[in-house]
Amino acid sequence: MKLHNYLILILIAITSSCSDDYFDVNGSETKPTTSSLAPQYRIQGAIENTTAQAQYRGSREVLGITQYGSQNTANYYSETWSSSLTTGRYFLWQNAYVYSLPNTADLIVLGERDNSPNFVAVGKILRSYILGMTTDQYGDIVLNETYDGVSSMNITPKFSTQAKIYEAIFKYLDEAIVALDETSEIELNEEDGDVLYQGNKESWKKFAYALKARYLNHLSKKSSYDPDAIIAACQLAINSNALNAQKTYGGGPISNDIQPFAVGGYGSSRMDYFSDFFIKLLKNPLNLEDADWDPRLTIIVPEAVNGGYKGVVIGRGLSGDSGDDYSLGNGGFYTSPNSTTDMINFSEVKFIEAEARFRKNDISGAFSAFKAGVQADFEKLGIAPEATTTYLNLLDTEIGEDNLSLSHIMVQKYIANVLNPETWVDMRRMDYSSNIYKGLQRPENVNLDIFPNDNDWIQAMCYEYNEEDRNYENMPNNDPYVRLTTPLWWNTAD
Repeated sequence: MKLHNYLILILIAITSSCSDDYFDVNGSETKPTTSSLAPQYRIQGAIENTTAQAQYRGSREVLGITQYGSQNTANYYSETWSSSLTTGRYFLWQNAYVYSLPNTADLIVLGERDNSPNFVAVGKILRSYILGMTTDQYGDIVLNETYDGVSSMNITPKFSTQAKIYEAIFKYLDEAIVALDETSEIELNEEDGDVLYQGNKESWKKFAYALKARYLNHLSKKSSYDPDAIIAACQLAINSNALNAQKTYGGGPISNDIQPFAVGGYGSSRMDYFSDFFIKLLKNPLNLEDADWDPRLTIIVPEAVNGGYKGVVIGRGLSGDSGDDYSLGNGGFYTSPNSTTDMINFSEVKFIEAEARFRKNDISGAFSAFKAGVQADFEKLGIAPEATTTYLNLLDTEIGEDNLSLSHIMVQKYIANVLNPETWVDMRRMDYSSNIYKGLQRPENVNLDIFPNDNDWIQAMCYEYNEEDRNYENMPNNDPYVRLTTPLWWNTAD
């Protein structure tokens, strides 16, 4: 990004926000500086800002909604759908438009300038991912009038409908797949900047196909839903854990080399404990009468100081109990300093395929994909082969093809996607059904002014207050009573 444009962006963020929390992000040493650089010096920043800026904030903002983690205080805003949610003080919006999307725009422009279409492809794949996360939280968002690497900054851009955003996502992904087959004058990993796939273009293509399958699958309530297209994309997508689209952290000592939800990471104070719902679900995901734990429990969730595995009820906080009785929200497989941040992984691809096959009544194919997804998750977590085999055999004896349900698929996907904001998309598509997610309940202390009925669940986020201050004429209705309760475009039937 040109330096003067970047400074304008920062100035806007500072002058329109009085909250120091804006700077509470997992910083990158490679955030936008100047578009005069060659693309090989920008790819690392584009990747890191996608995960450490956009995804971290996207995950943190819905943590109490996806019910992976809970805080030690009652009535915490994200858990009870109140306070900062209704005043627009969440920051995925700023992180996407100030940090992450500008990096992708510059990567596209620089790749085109230097006759290196592979960088253009990477920019479009990452751009698709960021736009997808952002629209899936807010609905209608800014598309064409945001920073594009060439034009001057527009601080009052028009919004595009979510349907148009999805069209753009699919267009970007299709163009990227084609561009990855072209010859670039500069190799993707010329300066070791491709920290995702080390310059392997086939791996980038598999990532693109995985995203295509994900976003096609979001349309499960639309008449355009096409399970065959989803299955076809899955077959070309990530097909092993070695190809998972993930940012790996070194564990420090600097904070931007620490997984954001770990101790020392910027998000470590944002998930005090694992939740009661998640731990109970993980103890018995197959809903068996005689089961009390799953092999993944002790790997994902730390043991409480006083022993055992116990989560805090969403919205309740500790309520005077000792924190030593509960499992801390950091120190497990996903929340240690050297943990990864997964954008999309092999197990999710298989669960997407399983859902698509299930919906087209290919139950045998759905069960095979379902088992493959579970196996991929076990192998990702490093569970012993013997324990993995035992569990897979349990799927045959306790479920089998004849009894496979959408609940089985979605629960296993929920477990495999810990801390991924994609889970909120699934929960809304499934209408927050307790028949799908066994034991799911609304939080305690939920905001009854906006959500008075038991079947009222949060559907979207309010746009941020600084966007409303400067761009209210173009922004959709931001009344919390409308924004938080209105289903997104993909979550409504045609």
